[in-house]
Amino acid sequence: MRGSEARADYVKVAQFMQRREPAGYAAVRLLTPPHFQPHVLAGYAFASFTDDLCDQGTVPERIRRFDAWAGQIRAALDSGTARHPLLRAFLYTSSLRDLPRHWIESYLEGARIDLDFPGFATEADYQAYVDQLTWPFLMITTGLAQQGGGSPEFAQSCRLVADAGQRTDILTDLAEDLRDGRLYLPLDALEHHGVDRADLVAGRDAPGVRALLSDAAGKAHGTLREATRLLDELPDEYGPLMRFVLNLHHQRLETVVTMGAAVTRRPARDNPLTCLRLLARARRPRNDRRPTPQSQPQSTGSATGDDGERIAA
Repeated sequence: MRGSEARADYVKVAQFMQRREPAGYAAVRLLTPPHFQPHVLAGYAFASFTDDLCDQGTVPERIRRFDAWAGQIRAALDSGTARHPLLRAFLYTSSLRDLPRHWIESYLEGARIDLDFPGFATEADYQAYVDQLTWPFLMITTGLAQQGGGSPEFAQSCRLVADAGQRTDILTDLAEDLRDGRLYLPLDALEHHGVDRADLVAGRDAPGVRALLSDAAGKAHGTLREATRLLDELPDEYGPLMRFVLNLHHQRLETVVTMGAAVTRRPARDNPLTCLRLLARARRPRNDRRPTPQSQPQSTGSATGDDGERIAA
């Protein structure tokens, strides 16, 4: 792919992410080095577009649409070419960053399982889901920071971030998922606290519900603290974005704990002023690099093409 063609595709990527995830787009622009911005945006755009296909329509419609898209992806990986600009940009990025294909294949396999989500009976079922879908998602996005997908230790640290992020998302999106007929909290956790699915669907403010949610938030906080080890494995220039991500998830969990059982009735949302403060904190120098423990004009990015051109995103 010539530099001019790649540049046009990365522009499409930036436009897509600016529309879909304006806050995340701004964080990437403010907190990552210019040469990396097109690549991390390409990873998130590819995964986000795929995720959107999985969330729209009936289960048969989603399966049919996803299978067609997965076929395009695998054909592109085999041939090195693609017609869709977001896929083409991701293909170029994954080639430049030497992303192992097995992470992409694992993500596709996990995403297909999620099309007709059955729920988790146990914590072990949840962990298998992280292995199948959330961890590969981290590797095709955050994992791009290390050439070739990084070391096994780096990949394991990414898994901790994936686990922590998934636990947080389950709580912040609990109300919306319940309305859609989905429950991502393992049933054995509900049973431990004497709660059944009907209690959550009804939004009951019962002691067991509050204990269930508090326990889930505590596990997510603990996993986030473990995940800070990733900061020691990332090049310094990629640290600010990860500090922001970790701190943002801690803050979201604090919001969940404050809301209590109300999180079953309405989703937890970010406070824009708090996000701005976290962005500012993340940009502090290396000696203030770790996330703060919780109580329980726009820059222009570029990448280098294979012909030496700078590719603006």
